[in-house]
Formats: sequence, C-alpha cells, structure tokens
Amino acid sequence: MGRGRVELKRIENKINRQVTFSKRRNGLLKKAYELSVLCDAEVALIIFSTRGKLFEFGSSGMNKTLERYQQCCYNPHETNICDRNTQGWCHEVSKLKAKYDSLQRSQRHLLGEDLGPLSVKELQQLEKQLDVALSQARQRKTQIMIEKMEELRIKERELGDINKLLKNKIEAEGQGTFRGIQGSWDSRSIVENNTFSLHASQSNAMECEPTLQIGYPHAVPLEAAIPLSAAGESNFIQGWVL
Repeated sequence: MGRGRVELKRIENKINRQVTFSKRRNGLLKKAYELSVLCDAEVALIIFSTRGKLFEFGSSGMNKTLERYQQCCYNPHETNICDRNTQGWCHEVSKLKAKYDSLQRSQRHLLGEDLGPLSVKELQQLEKQLDVALSQARQRKTQIMIEKMEELRIKERELGDINKLLKNKIEAEGQGTFRGIQGSWDSRSIVENNTFSLHASQSNAMECEPTLQIGYPHAVPLEAAIPLSAAGESNFIQGWVL
C-alpha cells in the first residue's frame, strides 16, 4: 500500500516540530546546492527558525544575489537603461576607433608613407594640404621673427639708455676728480713758488758782503809776512818738514 497523504499543519509537539525542522532544513539546503550545481543557477536560500536563528545558502554570494534581486524587482527600467548605455558606448568606441585609424593613415600620408594605394585626385588633395600647411608654417615663422626683432629693439633702447646714464655718471665723477687734482696741483705750485722766493731771498742775502771782517783786509804774501834773519834766512819751518 502506498503511503498516506499527511495533512500539512503546525506540529503541536515541540520536540517533533524541532526534529522535523532540522530534517527538512538540511534537505532544503541540499536541494538548493544540487540545483545550483546541476543547472548552473544562482540560488540563494534564507531560513529563520522560531527562535530567530539564521540559516542561509548562496551559490554566488548572498549580497550579490540580493542586489541583483533588488535591481530586477524594484528597478526594472534601469536594466534596460544599462543595456542601452552599453550599446551606445560600444557604438561610440567603434566610431572613435575608425576616426583614430583615419588620422593615423592621414599622418602617414603627410609624412610621405603608404602613398601607393592613393589615386591621382587624392594625391592632388594631399599636395594642396601640404602647400597650405607650409604657407601657414612660414607665416607663423615670420611672425615669430618679427616679434623677436621687436623685443631685441626694445632691449637695445633700454641698454642704450642705461649706457647714457652710466656715461653721464662717469663724466660727472671724472670732472669732480679732475677738479680735485687741479686744486691740489694749484696749491702745490703756490707752496713751491713761495719756497723758491724764500730761497732766492736767502741766496741774495748770502751774496752780500759781510760787515765783520776777520784778518787783514788785503792779502799779504807769506814771504813778506815772515821776518828774515840777518843771514837772510827765515826762521819759519815749513809744515811738511815737521
């Protein structure tokens, strides 16, 4: 005979209720694990006992599964928005990539590379682009040179003004120094003239004949001054004899 159908209602016996809870809880957790493994599904299971004890199982993590559940249940339109944004970004990336490839190809053409696949018309357009770029480069170069020359002129004028100021200052200082030297020369010449006049007066005074005379006024010969003896000999002895 088959097993009779059990009526589903609360078990009044506390012990039987606890035993049934433990058995069926373990079986439920086992079934959830098997479902996630066999079917590659994301399964989350939360169980609270009558005492408030928590039992849970999450194949991919409980928090991640709950966040996904909230997005799907409470914000279903955000999922569509994300899908549309992703498609838009992919389209924008493809456009930017195509533009980047075009710029790279144009740069190689301007450098004279990969010119083989170009037609005559494309080569003419490339030549025009190069002419325009060369003209703009020359204009910019001329402008920079003119600005540089103007700066050099301004600097030259400033240096000229500084040179004039320094020259005037040097001339003023030189004139003051020259005047000081000239004054010293004049004072020295005055002192020398006074000294020379004093020496001249002294020499004139020395040349005058003195009033005091020592000895005979006129020179007397030595032989006449020495008396002679009767024999005609002099008693004076020469100095060299002595």
